[in-house]
Amino acid sequence: MAEVKVSKEYKTISEIAGPLIFVEKTEPVAYDELVSVKLSDGSMKRGKVLDSSDKVIVVQVFEGTTGIDRSASVRFLGETMKMPVSKDMLGRILSGAGDPIDGGPPINPEQRLDITGAAINPWARDSPHDFIQTGISTIDGMNTLVRGQKLPIFSGSGLPHNDLALQIARQAKVRGKEEEFAVVFVAMGITNEEKQTFMKEFERTGALKNAVVFLNLADDPATERIVTPRLGLTTAEYMASSWVCRFSSS
Repeated sequence: MAEVKVSKEYKTISEIAGPLIFVEKTEPVAYDELVSVKLSDGSMKRGKVLDSSDKVIVVQVFEGTTGIDRSASVRFLGETMKMPVSKDMLGRILSGAGDPIDGGPPINPEQRLDITGAAINPWARDSPHDFIQTGISTIDGMNTLVRGQKLPIFSGSGLPHNDLALQIARQAKVRGKEEEFAVVFVAMGITNEEKQTFMKEFERTGALKNAVVFLNLADDPATERIVTPRLGLTTAEYMASSWVCRFSSS
């Protein structure tokens, strides 16, 4: 008979500092283990173990610690954060935490993949060779993309980085081939106005049908931006293992 771990609730929060809470007198827990925090009003928040010792567990709360006091209860869930993935994710727009924000139904996952991932042996990887033409000469000529590659775009306020990211997602293709391939698009720290622009442009141009879009807003919890790129990469790895995949991020 399989052994089932029963999680316990602890009401031993000793300190709250920024996005962190400190929990005393717990059983041994693992680094990165998921945590559920129940507030005094019954609402729930999510977090993960950031550090642990014999006496104190440090928990990082994704949604911030607003509303949490020492009467809140903490439950350690015994697993790390996983991304529910499916080919049905194509055409969907998700938050930076991986929740649908396009009005569609929840993702019906085929698998739940650990977002931490596993170490990759570089010698075991196939040599990249499929050139992706973006139509942007500085990228195609000086920073050439190949299938399966990540493209980070870093910029400052007032510069046309959003237009550039949308242009790449809209017109990139593998030259000489008519194969379908997917785009996993991740935008971090954007305004609500930029979010609406991304959503409208993806839908207007038809690029959304072959894309999975993650949008993290500037007013979302800062700790969420640690998770968002991992969710995007995990999704891209799943798509790549399912069929040919291209990954672009902003």
